[in-house]
Amino acid sequence: RYHIVDENEVRPLLKKRSDFAHKGSMGNALLVAGSYGMGGAAVLAARACLRAGVGKVTVHSPKCNSLVLQISVPEAVVQLDQEETVFSEPVDAEDYTALGIGPGLGQSETTAIALIAQLRRTQCPIVADADALNILANHRAWLQQLPKGIILTPHPKEFDRINGHCADSYERLSRACDMAERLGAYIIVKGHYSALCKPDGHVAFNPTGNAGMATAGSGDVLTGIITALLARGYKQADACTVGMYLHGLAGDLAARSLGKESLTAGDIINYLPQAFMRLED
Repeated sequence: RYHIVDENEVRPLLKKRSDFAHKGSMGNALLVAGSYGMGGAAVLAARACLRAGVGKVTVHSPKCNSLVLQISVPEAVVQLDQEETVFSEPVDAEDYTALGIGPGLGQSETTAIALIAQLRRTQCPIVADADALNILANHRAWLQQLPKGIILTPHPKEFDRINGHCADSYERLSRACDMAERLGAYIIVKGHYSALCKPDGHVAFNPTGNAGMATAGSGDVLTGIITALLARGYKQADACTVGMYLHGLAGDLAARSLGKESLTAGDIINYLPQAFMRLED
């Protein structure tokens, strides 16, 4: 039931890029992220998504984040919400191949209602993180409405908010396994040796990553990476496995060059190319 992911498991999962690839064949990702004062979360998720090889990224965010997104991530398409400071309306996701939602989203009631409407109507694979999880923790009845196959990426405190206080990491892991089976979801409980709990009851522990990654924005980067992989056509289990391994490996490569104390979430993104090249050798 339990195993530790290793490099030999991840390498065969990587999808080869065709010599005849074009942006239309490399996935079309939608990120719903950011609110007033939290535009940086949307920037980090979008940059990570692009670095993970997706063909096209659209970021839906409140009007207040227009300039910061257009300047910081010129490769992304910016789609503005009707509201100035919060996410207030679900997006038509029919043309997208994956959705990442939650980084820096805020927890206003307007956003909460828009979130559950978005999750209900979206047909493509979904990654829900950060404030999407905090909103679900405040509306636990909505958990039963989540689509099968959704990927949830809580850190321990976010998981405890959703599922109740856990006495220790073993209890948290057991509850996460139960929740994954009950909801038909993939749940990555983040931390040292992040645990991917699958709907079939199996758990994969990720060995990459280090304490330098305990910094604001690291989770937004993981959301961007997994969203990109889903958009490119990876199945949920493979996107989670490859995504968390790459995320940690990029962090390890960054720490080797920069040290753990000075590591930032942006450094993880900057070292993603080296992480990919190591796995592709």
